[in-house]
Amino acid sequence: MKILITTDTYFPMINGVVTSIYNLYKELKNNNYDVKILTLSPTGNEKIIGDICYLKSIGVGIYPNARIKFPFRNRIINRLIDWKPDMIHSQTEFSTLFTAKYIASKINAPQIHTYHTMYEEYLDYLFGGKLIKKSAVGKITRLLLNSLDGVVVPTEKTKKMLLHYGVNKPINVIPTGIDLNKFCRPLLLNEKKEILSTLKIKNTDKVIAYIGRIGKEKNISELIELFNTVVNKVGDVKLLIVGDGPYLQNLKEQVRTEGLGDTVAFTGMIDPKEIYKYYKIADIFVTASTSETQGLTYIEALSSGCPVVCKYDPCIDGIIVQGKNGFSYKESWEFSYYIDKILKNENLKNKLSEEAVHTSKKYSSCIFTHRVIETYSKILNTKCQNITVQ
Repeated sequence: MKILITTDTYFPMINGVVTSIYNLYKELKNNNYDVKILTLSPTGNEKIIGDICYLKSIGVGIYPNARIKFPFRNRIINRLIDWKPDMIHSQTEFSTLFTAKYIASKINAPQIHTYHTMYEEYLDYLFGGKLIKKSAVGKITRLLLNSLDGVVVPTEKTKKMLLHYGVNKPINVIPTGIDLNKFCRPLLLNEKKEILSTLKIKNTDKVIAYIGRIGKEKNISELIELFNTVVNKVGDVKLLIVGDGPYLQNLKEQVRTEGLGDTVAFTGMIDPKEIYKYYKIADIFVTASTSETQGLTYIEALSSGCPVVCKYDPCIDGIIVQGKNGFSYKESWEFSYYIDKILKNENLKNKLSEEAVHTSKKYSSCIFTHRVIETYSKILNTKCQNITVQ
């Protein structure tokens, strides 16, 4: 089977969507599928490198690193039409979605789409929320997805949202998988000491860590606010914020204003190959985000054996099991309560860690890709039946 994956975002950009696409691509190739990725060139220049086709693009400035395709028709698109993919799998809702629709229409191929992003949480990036209102998000999403052959979503939370928008195409819930081997690796003692020394964290300090994109929608400011109570309860504890993003300076200013400079450390951007080390040095992974559709960082933490304390959100149903591999909080006071409970009970921490690793095995990229392949086959069979009937 020939599969074309289209996306507006790909390496060198680093985010959950890119990780998901790369894991799918890699596993499909491992299963001997012929796969190409069509994306926007981060430099603007059109090129083909192996299986990756980069379309000419220009920056638009409405969102960090955002680009759009330019012009519509070109040599690469014609080559992909000649290649005649059996399945087109779009992954973002902008330029390349429409390019995918164009290619699909030319060769009568089915198109499936993975809906990764809760756009209602990101509207502030689009000219301060004045470009598109929340009321319009559902209408636009419905129009886009109802013109395709099927949809993939990572959680029931996202499926319910799309049904509320009025999407009537088949919606397949397939939790996004990760490469577990990346996070099951041990961290050498000298590597741990070097990282802690660089961050000015003592070996005796307990470390709770947020790891991920630094955006306003991730609600990291709430973690900083609640961390005050943790310091008062636990004592020698540090909050480690790992990653980069448009809200980083705001958080640094918040830490300065609240007088937490000695207890909060920022790493900035970390090489993806090194990220597992930061889960390993953390005693607890924390997040207060309610904007997730897939929550890959939760699964990364679990596969690293790191217990999770997070704000409750429907996206964690089935992932974070209360008291088994972590805790979710609904009231503010619960945040410090659960962290204190874990850090002061080594037995509990070890049990949570063991169960975390066990839970993560359900979310391997191999299992994820197998379910995506099943969905491809189902949609192809439906399309063939429809053609036969006609």
